[in-house]
Amino acid sequence: MYLQKIKPFLTLGIFYLIVSFLLRLVFVFHPITTDHFSIGDILKVASIGLVNDIFVFTLASSFLAIYFLFLSNGKYENPFGKIILGLFVLAFLYVWLTPNNIFKQYGGSVIEIVLIFLGLKTILFALMLFSPKNRLKIRNSLYFITLFIYVLLIIFNAVSEYFFYNEFGVRYNFIAVDYLIYTNEVIGNIMESYPIVPLFSTIFIITALATWFIYKKTKDTLIDLPNFKQKIVLLFIFIILATISTFVIPKISYEKGNTFEKEIAANGMVKFYEAFTNNTLDFFKFYPTIDESLAEKNVLSALGINSLNRKVTSDIQPEVHKNVVLISIESLSADFLKLYGNKDGITPFLDSLSQQSLVFTNLYATGNRTVRGLEALTLCIPPTAGESIIKRENENKNKFTTGSVFKSKGYTTKFLYGGYSYFDNMKDFFGGNGYQIVDRDNFKPEEITFANVWGVCDEDMAKKAISEMNKDAKTGKPFFHHWMTVSNHRPYTYPDGKIDISPTSKSRNGGVKYTDYALKKFFEMAAKQDWYKNTVFVIVADHCASSAGKTELPMDKYRIPGMIFAPDFIKPEKFRTVVSQIDLMPTLFGLLHFNYDSKFLGQDVFSKNYVPRAYIATYQDLGFVKDNYLTVISPTKKIKQYQLFQKENKDQIQEYNIYYTENLVSDIARKDLEEQTISSFQATSYWLKEKKLNK
Repeated sequence: MYLQKIKPFLTLGIFYLIVSFLLRLVFVFHPITTDHFSIGDILKVASIGLVNDIFVFTLASSFLAIYFLFLSNGKYENPFGKIILGLFVLAFLYVWLTPNNIFKQYGGSVIEIVLIFLGLKTILFALMLFSPKNRLKIRNSLYFITLFIYVLLIIFNAVSEYFFYNEFGVRYNFIAVDYLIYTNEVIGNIMESYPIVPLFSTIFIITALATWFIYKKTKDTLIDLPNFKQKIVLLFIFIILATISTFVIPKISYEKGNTFEKEIAANGMVKFYEAFTNNTLDFFKFYPTIDESLAEKNVLSALGINSLNRKVTSDIQPEVHKNVVLISIESLSADFLKLYGNKDGITPFLDSLSQQSLVFTNLYATGNRTVRGLEALTLCIPPTAGESIIKRENENKNKFTTGSVFKSKGYTTKFLYGGYSYFDNMKDFFGGNGYQIVDRDNFKPEEITFANVWGVCDEDMAKKAISEMNKDAKTGKPFFHHWMTVSNHRPYTYPDGKIDISPTSKSRNGGVKYTDYALKKFFEMAAKQDWYKNTVFVIVADHCASSAGKTELPMDKYRIPGMIFAPDFIKPEKFRTVVSQIDLMPTLFGLLHFNYDSKFLGQDVFSKNYVPRAYIATYQDLGFVKDNYLTVISPTKKIKQYQLFQKENKDQIQEYNIYYTENLVSDIARKDLEEQTISSFQATSYWLKEKKLNK
């Protein structure tokens, strides 16, 4: 008897489990999944995933349970039906006519949504009350719509997860939360990247067919509704199951698997919830720690200094106040360049420029997002747990930055961005740290020849940058301009006829090659300006194009190109030692012979105290690279250490071979590196918390 009553839950649940299983299979065989799965691995992942999905669906079916709880014929009998209808009418009038009701106080579209909901409920209840013979038809229609919404969400989530995995090689994480916040850019990106009409048409057709099948199998449930006693029993059972699910879901994991196994076994909605509720992580609560004074002492000793706030002095004088243009390039992995073995010829200009520049051949990005790259280049500190400092509105202002060093020397400082800088909180961060901001809002219509959702094309931004640099050069003051490119980003659209890869292909190679083309045009225009010979150009990626790999922090997904170009000033050479992204600007200050007060944790790589190491991180895994070891600390106080071995590549010179085998060390082999890792991230987190990294 009870089995018949829960038939909709069982049928819909089985559909959800089938979709989730098929999605996991797609992930297993997806090209981005570089690990090999045996039949046994697939069965393990599928089994853990099945348990995950059952408990998640139990919680997700809460709305369906509430819907069935209020299905009743008795409520339409006299006098209950007219009383309930009267209450609906009064509620509608209250929301509509009361000047300062609770819903109007929320502002936005809340009031309209509530009015539509109450209006529909009132009309439908009235129809079912006064037209008993049509009651079942109306109820069936509403039931079909309810099922349709559930099925649509299941399919739409599966499609969304596929595209997210296709881009990042993981389930939902912080980036998905950001995408939910920045809906304009994200929806625009989707519209421009994918064939939306065929895609959504297919989704709706599959949804309609699946809904009709489930509806036909379960609609008889609405003829003989549960009585009051049966509802109480079913509700009690559901509450118990939902409570169990709430406690069990956080404990389900695949601890022994590699990153791909863990991600594929996980449930996307759980991952999204975890990211949404943990966008900031308290280092001292979730990570391994040591005595704070020892952590600080270790970090300062490694830098060869006695105090965080110290005076940096150059052995060579006088200072050189050349203009500085820092170009951080969107998603430019090292393996896009010919230097690192790329044979597609997609960076011809950067390849040629590298022959005339100081090139850091062993440079590592701190993270896998633009805000991490901007943080490293601006604050010159290791990454911290949780979201980038740039996005922490209560912590991101009045910081000691590269811009503040330049301003102390009389420079004009600007941040140039072809998109709207409110995205990723860049406007708040750079504006709150004394930078002038030039973004899409500053473009006149005639200055834009091509744009997509991320901003004007890099060529248009290059022209705007030249205009801004000419303007600042006329003041007689040196200038520091930080330009962040945008074109090498999905949907990889750009003006037609510029390169030999059609923009209709919407390919990563096309995006890379167009940005390279735009940079070439920028330097051609710059070379014609009076200020050109008195300018130092720093070109570096913000992060790599992808972060997916077998381990938490795959080394090849953090290797980026970086170079400093200044004819007749910076000698072309290859700096082959390990360098962190946070070292780039302190190194530049050393080349300019600057004397300045510093709070940077990045180092001048040419100083006598330089110790090669790098920091690489996600929003929760924090890695320290030194002496061919990668030590990783993670939430719940986990510590892992990997020994790094370069993979054999006969076609590539060893120093440009970016691929490593990361062998997990069963017992921490280098305890000194474990302590250095904890010290670096702990001290940085402490100094940030205590505002010691402020100006």
